[in-house]
Amino acid sequence: MKTVIRAFFKTLRLVIGPLLLLGERLTRPTGLVRPPAAQDEVDRQCSSIVLYQYKTCPFCIKVRQEMRRLSLNIEQRDAQQPGKNREDLVHGGGQAKVPCLKITDQAGHSQWLYESAKIISYLRRRFLNGAQAS
Repeated sequence: MKTVIRAFFKTLRLVIGPLLLLGERLTRPTGLVRPPAAQDEVDRQCSSIVLYQYKTCPFCIKVRQEMRRLSLNIEQRDAQQPGKNREDLVHGGGQAKVPCLKITDQAGHSQWLYESAKIISYLRRRFLNGAQAS
């Protein structure tokens, strides 16, 4: 029975996944426009942030859309398949749950932030001030 359920959900992901990605592409938001010096500073700050995500996860898509809206160049790592990214996520954050934002401070300490709403709230608080919509 467990095998049948897994096969069902795998098939469902194969069918719905491309539709989710198409929807993401068609509803791509316009990014914020910052003065070049301000965008350079935002890009510098983003270099210490990594998003662990699955390509077709609706909550990950929601976070990626907000990253585009805020014009954030945050590294994205796919943690769906077994491998280094998934191992890093489980070892560092404690769960194989996405989306997860890894935030590393200047001292090298990392904070792992789960839940799309919390991640979006954090990104808005940190990066929305001083920017203008284009």
